[in-house]
Amino acid sequence: MSKIEKAKAQSASLKGFKHSKPGLWLSIGTSAFGAISIVKDARKAREENDTLKLVNALVGAAALITGTALLVRELRQLGSDDVLLG
Repeated sequence: MSKIEKAKAQSASLKGFKHSKPGLWLSIGTSAFGAISIVKDARKAREENDTLKLVNALVGAAALITGTALLVRELRQLGSDDVLLG
């Protein structure tokens, strides 16, 4: 098996991880760390009275909230597809 074929096989397995429960939880956790950065940016913008930076932080927060909501929805759908969960 060539290096390219090995890389493609590994990439395919990682794509499956992205849509698994552990992968979704990891993505949600990563979003939580992003929220810390956004809060810091918003505080700094308010201290400096910089409206443009504050708007940027608010738009980033909205994107983070939307992304997290999509991840939670997908996590719930995975749970509802599970036969053992009912």
